[in-house]
This record gives sequence, C-alpha cells and structure tokens, in this order.
Amino acid sequence: MRRSSEFSIRTRAWTVVATVIIAGVLVTCGAASLLVYSGAYDIAADMPHSQRVYWLLQKVRRHSIAARADDVVPDDLGDGKRIASGAGQYAEMCSSCHLAPGMKRTEISRGLYPRAPELRRGSGLTPAEEFWVVKHGIKMTGMPAWGVTHDDELLWDVVAFLRKLPELTAEQYQALVKSAPTHDEMMGKMDMGNSPESGHESHQ
Repeated sequence: MRRSSEFSIRTRAWTVVATVIIAGVLVTCGAASLLVYSGAYDIAADMPHSQRVYWLLQKVRRHSIAARADDVVPDDLGDGKRIASGAGQYAEMCSSCHLAPGMKRTEISRGLYPRAPELRRGSGLTPAEEFWVVKHGIKMTGMPAWGVTHDDELLWDVVAFLRKLPELTAEQYQALVKSAPTHDEMMGKMDMGNSPESGHESHQ
C-alpha cells in the first residue's frame, strides 16, 4: 500500500507539473498569436525596438555570424591591389549606408534602422565574419547579400579594404577610390563559369 500511495503521489505531482507547463505554452502561444495578428508590434523603421528586443536581436545576430563564419582567410588581405579593388567596391556599394572618412551622413543612412555601422570606426568582427556578412547579408537590416552578384575574390577585396579603412584619412580614402579599377573591370574579372547566381538558392 505504501508503494502504491507513493506512486500515486508522484503521478499526481507530475500531472500538475505537466499541466502547468502545457498551460504556460498555450498562454505563450496565445499571446504571440495576439501580438502577430493584432498588428500591435510597431515595425516602423522610425520607431526603435524596445531595449530588450534590441538586446535579443543583437545577441542572435552576433552569435549567428560567429557560428557560420569559416576560419579560412586569404593570407594576402594586406595586398595593395586587393585594397584598391575593395575601395572601389566600397565607394559604390557600401558608402551610402556605412559612410566613409570625411563623408557626411546620407539620406539613406539617416533612415535606416537599425542604423548601419560606420565602418571607418571598425566593425568589431574578424575578417572571416566580415566576409560572411558581406557575402550573405543580414535579414531585416537592409544589409544585402553581395554574394548573389559577386564572387568570393571580389568580396575578399572588400574585406581587405575594411581592414584598412579605420586607418585612412579622407584624402587617403579618396586617393584609393580613384586608383581602383572601374566597376566593369572588376565585374569582368569574375569567372562567369562560377557565377554566384548559378549556385544561389532562394530561401523563403
């Protein structure tokens, strides 16, 4: 009888625990559904996230990038030709959002949320992480996936420039941009047999 009584007590205890867990899950799902379908959460770019939501998104983004970045990095990121090529691409593709030495904030940069980092101050990422971001982009930030249209060599040129950017004055930046190959020259060097678009898959 004693064993039966202990078993009955444990059964009731687990039943209570399971009921509480299930009720908690249902309440959470109900609250989430209400938030989604009521349109209560303001997604306007001129209305910042709450501090907790912003913190969570920052953590998710940082750890997602770190988990996916490959450790293989070219050993010639300091090469002058790479840096010059990257400067030309940065001026054309990146500066309107991320700005550059001596450059005032643009209309695009002022309207972005979250605000695009000013990369002349450094990114805080490793070269491998910078490459991953440039290639794959970041959802819901306005950061495009340049790997859809550019091959890895060109994107590593951008990373090479990003490593140099914090050291540059406005005059040095402009000189690098002027020394860069034209956009058509850079794109023409891509091996079209390995076009990034040929292997790109759409993920909805």
